[in-house]
Amino acid sequence: MVNIGPNIQLPDFPLLLAPMEDVSDPPFRAVCKANGADLMYTEFISSEGLIRAAAKSRKKLDIFDYERPIGIQLFGSDVETMGECAAISTEVGPDLIDINYGCPVKQVACRGAGAALLQDIPKMVQMTAAVIRNTHLPVTVKTRLGWDEGTKNVEEVAERLQDIGIAALTVHGRTRAQLYKGDADWRLIAKIKDNPRIHIPIFGNGDITSPEKALEYKNRYGVDGVMVGRASIGYPWIFREIKHYVATGELLAPPTLEERVAMCQMHFDKSVEWKGPKVGIFEMRRHYAHYFRGLEGAKTWRTSLVNAETPDVVYGILQEIASSDAVMVG
Repeated sequence: MVNIGPNIQLPDFPLLLAPMEDVSDPPFRAVCKANGADLMYTEFISSEGLIRAAAKSRKKLDIFDYERPIGIQLFGSDVETMGECAAISTEVGPDLIDINYGCPVKQVACRGAGAALLQDIPKMVQMTAAVIRNTHLPVTVKTRLGWDEGTKNVEEVAERLQDIGIAALTVHGRTRAQLYKGDADWRLIAKIKDNPRIHIPIFGNGDITSPEKALEYKNRYGVDGVMVGRASIGYPWIFREIKHYVATGELLAPPTLEERVAMCQMHFDKSVEWKGPKVGIFEMRRHYAHYFRGLEGAKTWRTSLVNAETPDVVYGILQEIASSDAVMVG
């Protein structure tokens, strides 16, 4: 078992769903949970947005019992504000609070939040301590190797944040300067895990795109678990496939066309239920290409789905796909 704080027990080598902006909402989390994700997080939530009671930020606090264990992820640049938001987030009843010190995008990092804190470890420590003081829940952190190639300071970050009380650490194997380019380097993640001072769970993130790679990285780098991000978009089956491969060494057959349609419909239903028909239909459009990637005639089906304006039309198109003779060609 892998323990986060006193009350969260995860299985050996747990699989975490990465918090992804405009992706990791409750509908997406539902399909990932159904396929074996062990721990999930909300989309990252702006501390300033919560303080202003911005509707978008407040909506991201929505969590559901079937998602547990579920963490709320916060980001911000002001120490006091982050502490206040930890208290606000605790009130909605998540299982943990996570702090984002890894987001590399300009709109976040260039405003002193996310990966920007890797340039100011004392402030990162102060901010983490403020969050810990304002919640009774376990506090975890997600970060990167460092700001750039010359400042890979994640080992110091791990020690100092563990010393003030974080319950687990996830490390993305790239620097902020890399964004999502190049290969993730897990060697520093392994050094943290091998550090005799470190006793909290260490999770690795970056380039987990297949069951084979998940098992390879488990064995090579010794991490307690892995976090899966982009590879799960339109393919939530990756969680069940990794679990099966780690347990048996055998690859599961890929999902059938019927399974793809059923999972896409479940995602669509959850989207309409949570967001309402208009927004739910609109925001689901970004997912169709992923669900049916490699399907013969996918472009035509996708165009029809994107142009659909009512649930009944979407259901009809999905049924047409399920009953077609289309095959996977890629």
